[in-house]
Amino acid sequence: MTARHRGRSILLTSGLAIVLAAVVLPFYWVMVGATHSSSEIFNNPPPLLPGGHLGANLRTLQETAHFGQVLLNSLLIAVVYTLCAGAVCTLAGYGFAKYRFRGREPLFGLLMLGLVIPAQVTLVPLFQMMAELQWLNTYQAVIMPNLALPFGIFLMRQAMASLPDELLDAGRIDGCGELRLFWKVVLPPMRPALAALTIFLFLYQWNDFIWPLIVLRDSASLTIPVALASLQGLDDTDYGAILAGTAAAAIPMAIVFLALQRQFVSGLLAGAVKE
Repeated sequence: MTARHRGRSILLTSGLAIVLAAVVLPFYWVMVGATHSSSEIFNNPPPLLPGGHLGANLRTLQETAHFGQVLLNSLLIAVVYTLCAGAVCTLAGYGFAKYRFRGREPLFGLLMLGLVIPAQVTLVPLFQMMAELQWLNTYQAVIMPNLALPFGIFLMRQAMASLPDELLDAGRIDGCGELRLFWKVVLPPMRPALAALTIFLFLYQWNDFIWPLIVLRDSASLTIPVALASLQGLDDTDYGAILAGTAAAAIPMAIVFLALQRQFVSGLLAGAVKE
């Protein structure tokens, strides 16, 4: 290796190390801060090693925010939303990609407008709809409005557009009905796209704050982002408890990503090799 190549390698490695540190350090600080009290967190210099206050922070979190119930609420809402929205987005993407019908392109273009319209614009009409349906302070009010997520439909439509039409025709010739064709022929090659969609939908619902804040009113039915925000007081805020809740809230997201990363990464690698 020449000196020039060695210098490039050192520069690239140093740059990657800086980027990695910038990404990892905030997560490390959250984990460390969760084990300290609020007074210790604001020490100068701040603590860089885990402390012994994690149990007290978790007890405070449970007493003030009913964190166990809140965690179950978020898990239930996120799992049900991911399953239902995943089915809707996958079926809609398949329809837009492989079926020819009048007005398909204008309808898809109208749907894509949802990607550029701010979500805040729809809050008032959605709230009025939930009130008329008497769904306020219910889980279906959180789940139902965003089932047909424009980005999810776009993602699946683009993935399914690459599926050969001859494969579908062969399935129909063999006697497959449309639902069986979708289940047996279309879905298996779409596993990487489905993994990406699942990760996106779960994180989207898990981290959603504004809409659950508006429609959920009972403290026992709140989701994690809303419950953690409620711990911030005007005079006193227990940052140790908030960081403990934030660290606990990151665990399900990490589990979902780790469970699906093989399919997700294999899809990215397959696309890169194909290109």
